[in-house]
Amino acid sequence: MSYNWGPFFIVPSEKLKTFSGRIVLREKYDEDLLKKELDALGFSGVPLKATNPWYYRKKGTGTWVKIGESDDRANWFSVPWDTASLTNGTYQILGLMHVMIKEGTREFVIFRQNIADVKVEN
Repeated sequence: MSYNWGPFFIVPSEKLKTFSGRIVLREKYDEDLLKKELDALGFSGVPLKATNPWYYRKKGTGTWVKIGESDDRANWFSVPWDTASLTNGTYQILGLMHVMIKEGTREFVIFRQNIADVKVEN
């Protein structure tokens, strides 16, 4: 069984899916579900660090452009994104939550992704 431990976009309101200018992207993950996922995968390790790179692309295109990256969990892995130079339209943002796990002397990384459609209206 797979557990959806995240990442989960933090959006205060559905109306905030239309962006203009400088905004801040934020995400979180669920520690309890991450532990269940590790157990289901047969791992007994503990999370050491999490990193969340962010990307965007115009919807319908194939190439992602990196916005930034954060390992600041206390601030929900927040990364600023200035949309002022983008043409108006529908975009997708991608968050890749990487969690480093230590199991004895071994370290490895697991990750999950989250993609959301947003509108840019400058």
